[in-house]
Order: sequence, then C-alpha cells, then structure tokens
Amino acid sequence: MIDISISNLSKEFEVGTKILDGLTFQIDQGERVGLLGKNGAGKTTLFRILTGALDYDEGEVSIAPRKRMGLISQIPVYPPDYTVEDVLETAFDRLHAMEAELETVTRQMETDSTPELLRRYDTLSTAFEAGGGYDTATALNKVCNGLTIPPEMRSQHFSSLSGGEKTRVNLARLILEDTDILLLDEPTNHLDLRATEWLEEYLQRYKGTVLAISHDRWFLDRVVRRCIEIAGGKASFYEGNYSFYVVEKERRYQEALKQYEKEQAKINQLQEAADKLHLWAFMGNDKLHKRAFSMEKRIERLRTTDKPQKDRRLEVRFGEREFRGDEVLTIKAIKKSFDGRTLFDHVNLEVVGGERIALLGDNGTGKSTLLKILLGEEEPDSGKLRMGPTVKIGYLPQIIHFSHPERNLVDTMIYDQDCTPQTARNRLAAFNFRGEDVFKPVSALSGGEQSRLRLCMLMDEKINLLILDEPTNHLDVASREWIEAAVEEYEGNLLFVSHDRYFINRFATRIWMLEEGQITDFDGTYGEFQAARARAQAVKSAPVQEKPKEPKKKRPGGTKELEKQVNAAERAVAKAEERMEQLAGEMEAASSDYVRLQELCAQRETLEVELQGLYASWESLAQALEEAGG
Repeated sequence: MIDISISNLSKEFEVGTKILDGLTFQIDQGERVGLLGKNGAGKTTLFRILTGALDYDEGEVSIAPRKRMGLISQIPVYPPDYTVEDVLETAFDRLHAMEAELETVTRQMETDSTPELLRRYDTLSTAFEAGGGYDTATALNKVCNGLTIPPEMRSQHFSSLSGGEKTRVNLARLILEDTDILLLDEPTNHLDLRATEWLEEYLQRYKGTVLAISHDRWFLDRVVRRCIEIAGGKASFYEGNYSFYVVEKERRYQEALKQYEKEQAKINQLQEAADKLHLWAFMGNDKLHKRAFSMEKRIERLRTTDKPQKDRRLEVRFGEREFRGDEVLTIKAIKKSFDGRTLFDHVNLEVVGGERIALLGDNGTGKSTLLKILLGEEEPDSGKLRMGPTVKIGYLPQIIHFSHPERNLVDTMIYDQDCTPQTARNRLAAFNFRGEDVFKPVSALSGGEQSRLRLCMLMDEKINLLILDEPTNHLDVASREWIEAAVEEYEGNLLFVSHDRYFINRFATRIWMLEEGQITDFDGTYGEFQAARARAQAVKSAPVQEKPKEPKKKRPGGTKELEKQVNAAERAVAKAEERMEQLAGEMEAASSDYVRLQELCAQRETLEVELQGLYASWESLAQALEEAGG
C-alpha cells in the first residue's frame, strides 16, 4: 500500500527558478526513507507541501486515506498558560474524547439498555483499550525519560522553553500521538547522544512510515533503508542507507564520467574526420562538403551528455603553531556548581601532545561549562588548572558572536584578520562565500553560515590546541565534510564537544564521558568505548551462574543428572559458537557499513564474554562427571 505519492510536482518561488521541477516518487507503508540534498534543494518545501502548509504550482500530491501525519519541525502555538505537561497531554485528545463519551454512555445505560447503546459501549471500550487509554501515564513517562524531559520541565510553561526544548517536547508529543506517517526534519539537532539513541531505537520498533531529513549520517545509517536525493528539482533513488548512498553515488558519477569521456572521444574523432573532409573539399571535390555536413549533424546528435559535476573539495586547513614539550593541560580536583547543583567535582585529568579528545555527556551535564573554565571564561569553585607554556588555543563556540555584526563579510575579515581586501575575498571564497554574498552584513547570515565564517577566521590563526563546541551543528553534509577535511589535516591537539557520532568516531582517540558529576576517562576510540560499555553492561545484567556443586561419590544411577547437565552445556556452547560464526559472516558482509559493523563488534564482544562463561561451566561439569566415573 502506498502512503505518499508525488507526481510531477513543481514549485516556483521566483519567476524562472523552480525549486521543485517535476518531482516524482512514492513511499510505501512502513518504509524508512531519508530525504537528502543540499540546503536550499527543496526538502523542507516538500515537507510543507505534504502537510498542506504550502501550496504547489503543478503536479499531484496524495496521502493514503485515514492516515495521520505528524511533522517534527512544525511546533504548534499553544495558549500562554499551557505547561509542558498540558502540551504532552494534547497527544491523548482523541483518547480523552473517547473516555468522555464512555462516561456519558455508561450513565445512559443506567436507564437505557437498548442493543444500539450496548454496541456503542463495546465499540468505544475496545477502541479505548486498544489505543492505550488505560496506560497513558506509563507511555508518557517512558517517552519523557527517553527524550530527557524531566519532571521540573514538565511543570514549566511551554512558552518559556528554548527552541531546542520546544522541539524535544514536540517530538515527544508526536510519538505519543502514535501517528501513521512521521515527517522528521533534523530530529537530532537538539538531542543529546542518549536521547538520539533512544529515538533511533523507537523508530526501529515504530510500525508506521518515516520520511526523514537529516544531516546526521550515523542516524541515517541506523534508521533509513532507502534514500531519495533532491537535486535540480528532481529525485534520484538509492536502495540502501546513507553509507550505500555515498558508495553508489560515487559509482554513478564514475560511470557517467566514463560515458561522457567516451562520447567526447567519439565526437573528437568525427570532428577531426569532418575537418579533413572540408579541407579535401576545398582542394577540388565539393561533394565532400556534403559528407562533412552530414557528419557534423551526427556530432550534434551525439552531444547529449553534459559533463557530470562533482562538489569541489575545499582546500582549507588550520594554521598550526609548533608545540614544545609534552604537557598540554593538567586539571587537578576541579569542582563547579550552579544554583546549588554540582556539575562536576574532583575532576583530575592530564593531556599530552597529539591527543584528540571527545567530551561527551547529556545536555546540561556541564560540558560547555568545563570548556569555558579551560578557556578562562569561568572560574572553578575549587581545584587547579595549568596549561603548557607553549599552548595557543583556537576556539569555535556553539553560539557564535561577532563584535560588529553590522559589518559585511569582507570588512569583518579586513578588520579582524588585518588583511588586504583581496586576501579577504580569497579566504572567503575558500569557504564558499562568493559574489555578492561577501557584502552581506554578518547579522544576515544563518547560524551555519556564521559558524563557517568564524572557522574561516580561525583557520588563519597559529594554534596548537583546537577546542570545538558542537562544530557540525546547523551544517549540511557538504559543510561537515570540509570541516572534517580541515580537522583531518590539523596535527595539533583537539578537544571537542559533539553529538555527531560520525565526527566523534572519526576523530576521537580518547573519550571523556561526563555523567553524574564525574568524568570517565577512556583511552580509545568511540567504537572501542561503546564496546567496553556494552561488555560492562552485559556482565552487569547477566544472570549469576551458580557454581556447580561438588559431585557426590559414585553410586548406581548417580551420574545420570550430571550427564544431562554436560549435554545441555555442550549444546549451549555449540549454539554460541554457531552464532559466533554467523557474526563473522555478517561482519564481512557489512564491511562498508560502519554503523552496522560497530553493532556487530559490540555483539561479538558480548558473546565472547558469554562463551567464556559457558566453556568454564562445561569444563566444571565434565570434570565432575569424570570424577563420578561417568
């Protein structure tokens, strides 16, 4: 069954410029689809058309009848006295209406017992129970815990929340509404790692249809099973997750390039022949002109393929200052509290040259505060901090501020970087600020563009400790990739806060996990950190295996129970070994899917721990059987 059908859809905002131009695709019930494309390609425009918030010029849009649709980026306006709890309760409006009607019907049944009324009561009560009407509080608490909406936030007025908090509450409301089709527009932008992982697990269980716009490549790999890319107003289709899309898009580009080069070689060959025919015709054989003209017409028919284009890779890199000595940073017993709440206490850490550290933790745990203490913008309540004598810090904050936002981009570069206008234009061009865009005031830039401008300025400075606070937030995939290319080239120390798991996995060689006021210091990559936590959780949750009792001295029939236990242990070992072989095959098949590979590695680590326990149990039982004379 088709849930969404789009046919020849066109939308034009400026005369002659169609943002959607004959867009055609369909999404079947239960599909998980990622909607890809550069910023401005028309993805959000399409979502607004699907929800009816925006009209379109041509084409057809069809949503399956009686299917309820929810859009995460669209935050409804509520009365000013509504608390977060009131907003969340609106998810159950349909159930509340049923409950009210049930009460009315129940009162009527006290004096009226007609078959029609009884049937209505049965229908209502069945629908109410099937919709979870008797268990709304449990569902509400589960979703709030998963998306980090604590009790104190639930009592706040919805209008007092930040944009990110409103988005999180709205996502919770949509999940509780249990809509049939979910449209997700950058759903992970305002979620921390724990909430993002919870959302991914929810979507894997979700039985409806999902269409997601996201620049979070890890999220796309875990959630979507098909990708639709919008470019030039039209759709291209990729039957796989984001990792498949990247590989397949490059394959298609290379194939198109080969086809173009083959056509060009043929055209050049024919043109050379036509030129010779014209030359020979001038030497006395006019009939050859006719053959040459015929050949040139054939050449025009061959000119059907435009040269395939590829995004230009930006040549950008951070300026680097020579680092002397081993000591970069030493933290001793640092403590910091706000409003009577301790963010962290007794933090002791040491950083040496060349390390790349990811500072992770839930929203509100104090990650940005710790960065501000390192930068000297905040003072700790107690403890000491010492920087190496040759350390020069470069910092990209989460919220960008410019001292003169009224200045245009060129003047900002000239005044702040003390460079010539031409140098300013060249540096801005390297960061995709070109043409008339460089004369825009800084205040007119989007959040992502301001981050890009600040990075443009930062990359000219000589630094050896780069501190980044959510560096990929608000950026599309292309912008993330060139920031990653610049960070890849940078050879100094790196300390960053991020919820972008692709970025973390690519760069972190050490993890600082801030939770419950303490920092867990893990020396290793993000994948290794996840696997270690999975192992610890598996050991913690695994049932305690009782030590086999000492076998009694042999007596007639005394070994039968032991034989049964040994056979059962052998079967358990064989089953675990078979699963280990299956995992090896799955890991080989998933070698190009980094997210799936991480999951399989974690499963293998857990299974290895389990298998060791099974081996130990089997050996003990086998020895006991042998001693009993079995």
